[in-house]
Amino acid sequence: MDVEQLKKLYAAGEKYFPAANLSRVRLIGAYLPGINLWGADLSGANLARAKLWGADLSRANLAKANLTRANLSGVKLNEANLRGAKLNNAKLYGADLTGAYYDESTRFSKGFDPISKNMRKF
Repeated sequence: MDVEQLKKLYAAGEKYFPAANLSRVRLIGAYLPGINLWGADLSGANLARAKLWGADLSRANLAKANLTRANLSGVKLNEANLRGAKLNNAKLYGADLTGAYYDESTRFSKGFDPISKNMRKF
């Protein structure tokens, strides 16, 4: 699936894209609240400043994804792969990060504590 197809289907009311292959897509500033990308491959994707509040990204592969300044409020990130992801200044209010994986190269906002969010260091 490419970016244009995703945006077109989303604009038509479709929000369910489980296990979609969106590796390395550029969705900078995209407006996709409530989208369901459960188990999707978003490795290396650029989602900087994307509006994704209320989305389901559970078990998604977000390895090395750029989520800088993204609005992830209320997003389900259960067991998501966040190894090497950039989450600088991302809004994570009410986000569920239980079981999400991170490593030394994952970048969080200053003062963010992944352990208190039940994340797993891998």
